[in-house]
Amino acid sequence: MTQVTIVIVSYNTREDLARCLDSLHDSPPAATHEIVVVDNGSSDGSAEAVRRFPSVRLIESGGNVGFARANNIGIRATGSVNLLVLNSDTIVPAGAIDRLLAELEANPDVAVVGPRIVDGQGRAELSFGRMIGPLNEFRQKRLARGPVDELTRRRGYPDWVSAACMLVRRADAEAVGLFDERYFMYTEDVDFCAAIRARGRKVLFAPEIDVVHLRGRSAAMAPGETRAAYRRSQIAFYEKHHPLWAPLLRAYLWLRSGGKAGGAGAAGG
Repeated sequence: MTQVTIVIVSYNTREDLARCLDSLHDSPPAATHEIVVVDNGSSDGSAEAVRRFPSVRLIESGGNVGFARANNIGIRATGSVNLLVLNSDTIVPAGAIDRLLAELEANPDVAVVGPRIVDGQGRAELSFGRMIGPLNEFRQKRLARGPVDELTRRRGYPDWVSAACMLVRRADAEAVGLFDERYFMYTEDVDFCAAIRARGRKVLFAPEIDVVHLRGRSAAMAPGETRAAYRRSQIAFYEKHHPLWAPLLRAYLWLRSGGKAGGAGAAGG
């Protein structure tokens, strides 16, 4: 059986997607693997770019169905032992995927592994944290403005790691029902890891392994819609995990936005 399926969701990220696929093509993992791109109705020729890579399987979702749902489409269409959820605006260095797989093999109590994520200049981003909640969100924002490089050098077991690059055992992913599709974009990784941990399984942050993330190119194309998508996911998260706080969050966000509602975001990359 194939050891790992790499699932990439793309929405109007043609150049970034091609760069990501080039990195996987130029330095493929030694482990048996397959690459699946789920395109969320891109209009920039992303699907055509994927077809330049004969070994990559393209699934066209038929529209912008959201990040969580598109990942689930890719996962359900495959049958490998492990799954690597990967953003389209990432670059994967040689050996990174094999080293992530080695972490799973060496730690049978671990279900999810996340690498240290850096930008194009090598600056680390805070790609892990505590469970989302009123105090922890404030704490995460403060940490993100602090010594991030130092924080991301520490190996540990956080509550969640980012789905920009997340390796998970398929058996664990299927046991929790994959990603919750009520999240169109954002917080689906935190929710997913919470479900994993609720089953007594661990989430590991492995700082010895770097993956480059060029940070939300598709989101940058529609920042207003992306902010609105984050707000909707944030509310859905609180309704699920902190229902007593959800009405207060709704009121706060409504006042902050001046009573305006937003549209769908750019799901992918």
